[in-house]
Amino acid sequence: MSVILQQQITSDRSVNNAAEPEALGIDHIELYVGNAFQAAHFYSTTFGLKPVLYAGPETGAADRASYVVRRGRINLVLTSPIQNGSGIAEALAEHGEGVRDVAFAVKDVEEAFNRAIARGAKPVSEPLAITRGDATCLRAKIATFGNTIHSLVEQRPTGEALFPDYEAIEWSAPVAPTTVNTIDHIAVSVGSGQIDRWVSFYQDVFGFKQSYEEVTSTDSSGMNSKVVENKSGSIKVVFVEPVQGRRKSPIQEFLTFNRGAGVHHLALACDNIIDNIRTMRSSGVRFMKTPKTYYEMLSPRVGTVDESLEALSDSGVLVDRDGGGYLLQIFTLPLQARPTFSIEIIERKAAKGFGSGNIKALFEAIEREQLLRGHA
Repeated sequence: MSVILQQQITSDRSVNNAAEPEALGIDHIELYVGNAFQAAHFYSTTFGLKPVLYAGPETGAADRASYVVRRGRINLVLTSPIQNGSGIAEALAEHGEGVRDVAFAVKDVEEAFNRAIARGAKPVSEPLAITRGDATCLRAKIATFGNTIHSLVEQRPTGEALFPDYEAIEWSAPVAPTTVNTIDHIAVSVGSGQIDRWVSFYQDVFGFKQSYEEVTSTDSSGMNSKVVENKSGSIKVVFVEPVQGRRKSPIQEFLTFNRGAGVHHLALACDNIIDNIRTMRSSGVRFMKTPKTYYEMLSPRVGTVDESLEALSDSGVLVDRDGGGYLLQIFTLPLQARPTFSIEIIERKAAKGFGSGNIKALFEAIEREQLLRGHA
């Protein structure tokens, strides 16, 4: 067995505060789950993310069991507590299953960490180097919305996400033949009146730019949304806050059951979304239902698309068009007992937006699910 070395990095806080700690992309996303093995099996057999790495008591991680599931540039870390009373166990009890860490790849972890702190971010852990053989991963952590953190990750050598403190595993269970390959965006629910604060945080700390905003309302409730992204557009964070109406907003439902702000959903990009949805649905993934009336007005609203109206209606996929092109998207129902975290599957055909023409239809679909759950 190769030796893992962990070394705390001594930070020099005297940095040029004028420059932003540029985030190059998403290195990985960690979710806290009740049973990491079962979650790995689920994400493999439904979304096609293959378990490739493991860390646990057998590898020196005494407080957790973690699996890395991967496809393309998607790296999800599924982590469960081993010990009662640990921080992981307490977070699960408080917030339920969901995203704990959205890890950003950076060029220089010390510089990125120091600049983030100088610009107002709260430190969670100082830079630490983890080495196995020729691979070194340098990580630091800062706090963000709710109980979520951002790891700042520098990989040596650069390239795909490295986990030198994990062991490679052979996975013999079926892996769904999907084509999901990247994380398109992250959607975050925050409390009413908090959206501008968090948009400013990402602008100030990381130099992100705001690229989009919208107000959505139905006869019963609504939400405000704003999008921030990094310079290259490889990281997009969609912030949403509830707007009070006659009934509880779906965003408020998330906040209630998550006990605060958090990642509402991850959008996974793919090719040929209709075939992917058929595969996922046959594996047991439950998607929000789209009323057939939605498709009656689809052609006048979005114009000509490559997909047949029959295939779109049968799969329940939503379509929207913007100045660049069009996109196709669909949302799962919550993936755990609490009505919180879910997955969006999206295929872009040159569109840059997030489906604004579908948001009201989606909101109305979520409201129907709320009524079934008795949470309206």
